[in-house]
Amino acid sequence: MKKRILAGVILALISSQVAAKSWMLTDADTSTEKGNWQINSSQLKLGNEPFSIEQKVLHGGKQEGSKVITLTSKNGLTIMLSPTRGMDLLRVTGHGVRLGWDSPVNEVVNPAYINLESRNGLGWLEGFNEMMVRCGFEWTGHPVTKDGVIYTLHGKAGNTPASKVEVIVDDKAPHEIRIRGLLKEHTFKKANLETWTELRYVPGSDSFTVHDVLTNKADYPHDYQIIYHSNFGTPILEENARFIAPLESVSPFNEYAKKGLDHWATYGAPTKDFDEMVFNLKPKADSSGKTLAAVINSKGDKGASIEFDTHQLPLLTMWKNTDTLKQGYVTGIEPGTNYAYPVTIEKEQGRVKQLQAGQSTEFTLTYSLLKDAAAVSKVEQRVKDIQGNESVKVDEKPIAVE
Repeated sequence: MKKRILAGVILALISSQVAAKSWMLTDADTSTEKGNWQINSSQLKLGNEPFSIEQKVLHGGKQEGSKVITLTSKNGLTIMLSPTRGMDLLRVTGHGVRLGWDSPVNEVVNPAYINLESRNGLGWLEGFNEMMVRCGFEWTGHPVTKDGVIYTLHGKAGNTPASKVEVIVDDKAPHEIRIRGLLKEHTFKKANLETWTELRYVPGSDSFTVHDVLTNKADYPHDYQIIYHSNFGTPILEENARFIAPLESVSPFNEYAKKGLDHWATYGAPTKDFDEMVFNLKPKADSSGKTLAAVINSKGDKGASIEFDTHQLPLLTMWKNTDTLKQGYVTGIEPGTNYAYPVTIEKEQGRVKQLQAGQSTEFTLTYSLLKDAAAVSKVEQRVKDIQGNESVKVDEKPIAVE
C-alpha cells in the first residue's frame, strides 16, 4: 500500500513538472526556424487572463532578418524581446506606462550589420536601444585593448543570436509563460560559455522575471562578467524624477561624474550637451541577500523597479544620460557582478568572477512596472525598511581611473 502511495506521489510530481505546452521556434542543431508564428489563450482553450504570443521576422534596413517576440497580456503587460539580439528586452508597456527609451537607433539591428570593433571598440552602440541588454558574459565594461586583443564595449551577448528559442505555457492556472533562449559564446581555444536565458511572466501581472543560467562548458576555468543594463526614459524619466535604492555607498565613476555627486539621485530635464554621468553603488540587502532599485517620476505615481539577489549580483551601476530627447534621454539601473570599467581594471581590483570547468551560476531579477502611487509607495517603503538607520557613505574619489 505504501509503495502504491509513493508511486502516486512521484507520478503527481512528474505530471506537475511536465504539465505544459511548448514550441521550439529556433533550433540550430536541427536547422529549425518557425519564422512568423503566433499562439493565443483562445487557441489553447485557457481561461483566466487573455494573452497572445507572436514572433515576427523583420525586413528592411539593418533590421533585415531580425526577429521580435511580443507577449501581450490583455490586462497586464506587453513585453517585446529579440532572439536575434541576445534575447534582450526591447520594451515593456502597460497601464499607459513604458519601460524603455527612445534611442537614435530606431531599428532592431541585426548583429550581422554590426562590427563590435569599429569606433575603437564602441561598435556595440550602433544597435543599442533595448530596455534591457545583457552586457557580458565573457567580459563587459568599457572597451580596452590588451596584448593585441580588443575587449569591445559591453561584450558580445547582446549581439549574439539565440541558437535555440522555446516558448512554454503552463497548462494549469495561472498559466505562467516562459520564453527561453540559448546564447553561445564559443571561440576556439578561448571560451566555451553557454547561457540559457528565460523570461517568466504570469498573464495579468505587472511584474516579470528574468532567470539566466550561465555554464562553462570547457575543460578549463574561465572568467565571466555580467551587467544587466536596464534603461528607462519618458514618461518615468523627467525633471525631478528620482532614483531610490538601499545603499551602503556611492562613488562617482570618473572625474566628470564628481560634478553631479551632490544631486546624483535626482534627474534634470533634457539638457543639451549633458554628457553621461555614471555612479558606482554598493547595494544594501535584507537578511536573505535580496534588494531592489527603482526610478520614480516627479509626482511619485509612475515608476519601474528591479529586485535582485546580491549573492548573484553584488554591485549596482546608475547611469544618467539626460541629454536631449533626440540624442537619447535615458537612465540606466544596472545590477551586475562588476562595475563598467574595462575588464583589465575590474580584474586588477578583484571584481571579475570565474567558473570552474563544467560549473554553472544563475541570475534572477524581477522587474515591476509601478502603475500608480500605491505601487510606488510600496517600493519606497521596502527601500526604507532595508536601509534602516544606516546612512549612505559618499566617496568623492572614483575607485578607478581608466
